[in-house]
Amino acid sequence: MYAILDIETTGGKYNEEGITEIAIYKFNGHEVIDQFISLINPERPIQPFVANLTGINTEMLRNAPKFYEVAKRIVEITTDCVVVAHNASFDYRILRTEFSRLGFEYERKSLCTVELSKKLIPDRESYSLGKLVRGLGIPLSDRHRANGDAQATVKLFKLLLTKDLEKKIITETVRTETKKQVDNKLLRLIEAAPSATGIYYMHREDGKIIYIGKSKNIKKRLTQHFTNDNIKSKRIQEEVADVTYEITGSELVALLKESEEIKRNKPKYNRALRKSKFDQALYQFTDQNGYINLTIAKVDRKKNSITTFTNRQQARSFMHRWIEKYGLCQKFTGLDKGKSNCFNYTIKQCYGACIGDESAEEYNTRVLELIAKHSFDSKNMIILDRGRDIDEQSVILIEEGVFKGIGYFNLNHQINNIDILRSIITPMSHNRDAQHIIQSYVRQHKRLKIIHLKES
Repeated sequence: MYAILDIETTGGKYNEEGITEIAIYKFNGHEVIDQFISLINPERPIQPFVANLTGINTEMLRNAPKFYEVAKRIVEITTDCVVVAHNASFDYRILRTEFSRLGFEYERKSLCTVELSKKLIPDRESYSLGKLVRGLGIPLSDRHRANGDAQATVKLFKLLLTKDLEKKIITETVRTETKKQVDNKLLRLIEAAPSATGIYYMHREDGKIIYIGKSKNIKKRLTQHFTNDNIKSKRIQEEVADVTYEITGSELVALLKESEEIKRNKPKYNRALRKSKFDQALYQFTDQNGYINLTIAKVDRKKNSITTFTNRQQARSFMHRWIEKYGLCQKFTGLDKGKSNCFNYTIKQCYGACIGDESAEEYNTRVLELIAKHSFDSKNMIILDRGRDIDEQSVILIEEGVFKGIGYFNLNHQINNIDILRSIITPMSHNRDAQHIIQSYVRQHKRLKIIHLKES
């Protein structure tokens, strides 16, 4: 659990500043579940340059509560939370100073989004909150006011969690927050999980990830894990201490992240899923008469395939659909081994390429259309899918046929700048598994929005 906050102060000498405004958003890693926003009477003068910067003046604070009047609420909303702020050392020091004046020892774990940004989003011109979030396409209003800056920090931290491929933020937090085991441990973990699409991470007590999975309903999937009585499930039930999760909105994003993170983290109970999820591929060759032939065969990593399939039955099923859709010949797709015309020519569903009635040029036009539709080769495009919230979309970026990564953007802030698009993308590995996942998903979900980008 995180308490993402921003504080405005009076300015002045070190450790003599007073708080003029505070905004705290309690964030569970996915959504804000509580918030506290208030002006505060600092009982000391505001430096003129600070008043000009924030717009907060003494008159505005005359009837505002004093710090001791809101201290209890601040303690409550930040209990069992890691304090997150942009330049956390400053905000955390100010809070500790104010509580110290009341004779209260305020201690929390803290994370700094400046330091995290430098690690996870390197080579930015500036890491000031304003310039950083604008460069990432994150909306920012009421700059230098606690609420505006805290809201922007929430969105920035959400992006940083997505870009934290090593899961160091989550692992450290789990290690900090792990509680003593209780009899109803598994029930507690199920109750805390969302009924949403995403990926989940099972941790043992020291924070180490022991299992990664994806589901369109995380709560339902955890219930299955924790009620199954097979050997693997029982071992997981005994060892798991906590479950963290990442809502993706998009099942495609969840599939890609699951594949990537299993390879990256190598959880002990995911051994079977580290292998490739496909073994059949579609290849092409041109015969002596100039006709492009398509053939299904076992995956050969030395050859370039058009697309891949989970198994041969799935491959043949799609091939039958494509023969009908594109008017292709069964002989030139390997489904008819006869020596004369194919069966489809007999029922007027083949134009006669198999017996030379249709020219290679005419036939190949339709074959190339199929290949262009289902191959990534040299393509520049983005795939848009559901986001984590109703006003958000997920985006998958492919450049020159290479899968670059995933990201999210707000529907109210359309991303039409390729540089901003690249900056919000969490880089991911381009490999045969990722390519298979994307191609397979696109084949089966025809309503996906795909935008082809112009070459730069």
